[in-house]
Amino acid sequence: MRVLSIAAIQTKPVPYDVEATWERFAAQAETAKELGPDVDIIVAPELLLAAPGEFLIPDPEGETRSAGPIPSALTDRIAELARRLGVWLVPGSLLETDGGNTYNTAIAVSPEGEIVARYRKLFPWRPFETTTPGGSFVTFDIPDRGRVGLAICFDGSFPEVARQLAWLGAEVIIQPTLTTTRDREMEIVMSRANAFANQVYVVNVNGADPSAVGESVIVDPEGTIMQHARGGEEILYGVLDLDRVTQVRRYGTHGINRPWAQLHDQQGILSYPMYGGAHFQPPAWSTSDPDASRAKQFSASRF
Repeated sequence: MRVLSIAAIQTKPVPYDVEATWERFAAQAETAKELGPDVDIIVAPELLLAAPGEFLIPDPEGETRSAGPIPSALTDRIAELARRLGVWLVPGSLLETDGGNTYNTAIAVSPEGEIVARYRKLFPWRPFETTTPGGSFVTFDIPDRGRVGLAICFDGSFPEVARQLAWLGAEVIIQPTLTTTRDREMEIVMSRANAFANQVYVVNVNGADPSAVGESVIVDPEGTIMQHARGGEEILYGVLDLDRVTQVRRYGTHGINRPWAQLHDQQGILSYPMYGGAHFQPPAWSTSDPDASRAKQFSASRF
């Protein structure tokens, strides 16, 4: 059994105070590990460590207050916390500066303190978010468990993102979010749809009230909500059976729908006009041989 135990911390920053926000998050991560000693990975909301203020109050320093390169003193702190707790960390997203641009960037840090993945948000929330869009999809492997894809907030409104991550072999999509508006209901719909359509787990962790509206979710590969937070601070614990992804992809969602197999079988029949007439290329892990499925899955290319 390939089990990934996750703690999604729905929390809030100390507005405008980066140092106090860090101390608060570090303490919460320690609590999450203490309450769930078998936790493998801890995740937090988008831009938590940037210490944003409330949505309706102007914050001219919001995209510069904590901005810096990666690696940095902040990522060194994150790495030390991961080592101390012996967990993987996806600490929301950070404001990364590089070549005169600022990116909204999620990192994944291993229990050894290594930054193993860096993902720049592909679809900043325009016109409110002025960061530069990233240019690649990112997955990373947790040894002996499975492959994880990274997305951030508004990325979930673009089905292409989840489809590409699943095509790259992701069995779980971790999606730090900072949603302050009433369209949160539709983001939950999209989390379920992305999970259902791609047969993956989706972990969408939003900020807590009053910095955001909460309602974080963990969704299983059949599109069913496993955990659903309310508005305040809480930790969602999820035990994700990654072999279930393999099972659902082989036998079908609810024992019925097998989209990856059908896309594989019908490759070359249909061209996609919005992608310049491109044809579907089956993912490396897609195969009719169930014994070869998982081995091929972990050889999928990484962008």
